[in-house]
Amino acid sequence: MLSNIEKGKKGEELCACYLKREKYNILERNYRCPLGEIDIIALYKGVYIFVEVKTRTSIEFGLPLEAVNKKKQKKIRDIALFYLKSKNINNFNCRFDVLSVILKGNKYEINHIKNAF
Repeated sequence: MLSNIEKGKKGEELCACYLKREKYNILERNYRCPLGEIDIIALYKGVYIFVEVKTRTSIEFGLPLEAVNKKKQKKIRDIALFYLKSKNINNFNCRFDVLSVILKGNKYEINHIKNAF
């Protein structure tokens, strides 16, 4: 049985591989700043994509997406703005995606919610 940390790392790794297959350019993984952390920052067709990964082994306690509440969304937006300012990125397009991962033994299911909030 995986710990929550192991589960999260596995989910993030699966999502990074998925995004690369979909031709996203991964700029950062586990980007940390004084405001918090964003799991993945990618560039896709000129758009900065800020990705929150949520991993579960079942939906007993709800869908992974449901864990990204309004408070979490605001925090991700604030961190994204910090990132863009710190990199001196102006005139940008960005969006916020959630990748929800359900682990089922050696199998998994990824649901990519684009423009989640």
